[in-house]
Amino acid sequence: MKKVMVAMSGGVDSSVAAAILKEEYEVTGVTLRLFTNEDIQLDRTKTCCSLDDVEDARSVANKLDIPFYVYNFGDRFKECVIDKFNNSYINGLTPNPCIDCNRYIKFDALLKRAELLEQDYIATGHYVRRRFDESSGRYQLLKGIDPSKDQSYVLYGMTQEQLAKTLFPIGEMTKTQTRETAEKFGFINADKPDSQDICFVPDGDYARFIENYTGRTFPSGDFTDKQGNVLGHHSGIIRYTVGQRKGLGIALGKPAYVIEKNIENNRVVLGDNEDLFFDTAYAYDVNWLSVDRPEEPLRVCARVRYNQKEQPATLYPLENGNIKVVFDKPQRAITYGQALVCYDGEMLLGGGTCCSEEMALSMRNS
Repeated sequence: MKKVMVAMSGGVDSSVAAAILKEEYEVTGVTLRLFTNEDIQLDRTKTCCSLDDVEDARSVANKLDIPFYVYNFGDRFKECVIDKFNNSYINGLTPNPCIDCNRYIKFDALLKRAELLEQDYIATGHYVRRRFDESSGRYQLLKGIDPSKDQSYVLYGMTQEQLAKTLFPIGEMTKTQTRETAEKFGFINADKPDSQDICFVPDGDYARFIENYTGRTFPSGDFTDKQGNVLGHHSGIIRYTVGQRKGLGIALGKPAYVIEKNIENNRVVLGDNEDLFFDTAYAYDVNWLSVDRPEEPLRVCARVRYNQKEQPATLYPLENGNIKVVFDKPQRAITYGQALVCYDGEMLLGGGTCCSEEMALSMRNS
């Protein structure tokens, strides 16, 4: 019987994944300790990866009668996720740390640990599917069948080697079916709510977290219009992101939106909603997963944020390995630091990090 190590977060999805796999594999459950509440300077227990989550995962493992371990990946999480998150915001970007956690922790550090322990696979509770394509000799990553729960967007950074050794047992299920399965097994977390926030910023106050964690403060600066006219003063540039309307603390007699952040001059540029729409996006640090890197323009559907529906577009590979994507219709708030992910139907092709045209043309893809 082949062996599989299941990453168990304490939530219902990974618990059901472990239960399904136990029918065919020798299963070991593991929970990853990525930080403590002291690390993130929060005096509370109910965060993702909290002690309560560990105990929920342990309870499920006991009910399934499988071995259970807790691995501490805190140092790597700090380096690859938290520090990158802070640096991105400080440099005017809007990052997605869930992508980095999957890329550097779950499908890198955990997989390496599993291989050391002679496991054949790792598994997670992501709502995605994989298949092997005989004609190309590649594994392909497909969307989960439940469109409201599909998580393929945050997994575009996987490699062929990682995909070959990863199982996604609940990708063929809906969330309702997952909860029903958990109830049949009598799991303690069958009705546990899904986590909504970034795990290490559970209150959603990114600016507070960054200032507390780094010990830095970010000074006030100017709100300006597109022409550079000063409209008022902001309360620190890390508190704003492109597309934002609420919480600006400025009254202009009409709706105002953040359309640009000028880090060098500590300015936040405001404009109308129409100023947020563009038909062209660029990305660097591009990873091709289900297909080889295209050499010619390619029709795709793409999205520039997690909850966006894919939009038809044409992808143009750049000579340096980066990409340019021209959408059929202008898209709102294409934000530097977010992921630009491309699909062919249900299959994820690849993706990269949104950036300026200048950056995409000047940087060579790693």
